[in-house]
Amino acid sequence: MINRVTHQTVQRSTLANLQLNLDRMSGLQGSLSSGKLITKPSDDPSGTAKAMQFRAEQRAAEQAARNAADGSSWLTTADTALQTSLAGLRRARDLTVQGASTGVLNATAREALALEIEGLRDALLSQANTSYIGRSVFAGTSDADTAFTGPTGTPPYTWTGTAGATVERRLAPDTTVRVDVDGRAAFGEGDDSVFAVLDRIATDLRAGADVNPRLNEIDTRMTAMLGEIAGVGSRQNQVLSAQDRIEKTLVDLKGSIAAVEDIDLAATLVDLQAQEVSYQAALGAASRVLQPSLLDFLR
Repeated sequence: MINRVTHQTVQRSTLANLQLNLDRMSGLQGSLSSGKLITKPSDDPSGTAKAMQFRAEQRAAEQAARNAADGSSWLTTADTALQTSLAGLRRARDLTVQGASTGVLNATAREALALEIEGLRDALLSQANTSYIGRSVFAGTSDADTAFTGPTGTPPYTWTGTAGATVERRLAPDTTVRVDVDGRAAFGEGDDSVFAVLDRIATDLRAGADVNPRLNEIDTRMTAMLGEIAGVGSRQNQVLSAQDRIEKTLVDLKGSIAAVEDIDLAATLVDLQAQEVSYQAALGAASRVLQPSLLDFLR
């Protein structure tokens, strides 16, 4: 049986194909203008799911990068304070060595040494109370204004931090790093603090006493401070390594997202040109199909 093909059937079929070509060309033009293969989930459900997963990982990596940057700033602040404190403590030791020469220095010279040592004590106390964005780097999670009370405190040179409560930053789902420093370990506390040691040296100098035994006390505090500096350096290296790793992860994720969502520019241009040729051919075919009028049928 032969199906009857009417002129109206041909018109409808031609117009449908013409619309299909136009829709394809419109889609290619949209992709070319946006630069994206996926503009809505229905464009590629599977690709959309992958892109969402990649973006979730990207957000996590970006947060880790912010954590690492903040942790690096904490550690840099603490390291600078410790290095400055160590330099001051070395100067105090040199002055103590000078003051041990009891047979050479008169009362005026010993008073001058005592005053300079007290100045170094105040400078060390200031470094011990260093803060970063309003948080003391030597007091853990404590919200106290300073990590150590001053010489007029009751008792003097008390550490105001919270024992065992450390400040940490997460660098990965299973990796955290401590970014603060235990002020008691670095500077001591109370009578065992470096500040109290310098007070005793200044008192002995004014009294004309032998300060040579105080050198061991300074050396003990210097050893403790060097240990904390080494710990800070180790953690800084950990943070720097994490930053490099996170940066590489972010680059890889951006590439993965682009592979799923972004168009191939050259291929899209070729497809668009081919579609334009197809559309023009469809227009030409339609013009011939739709050309007959009622008079053409009456001839």
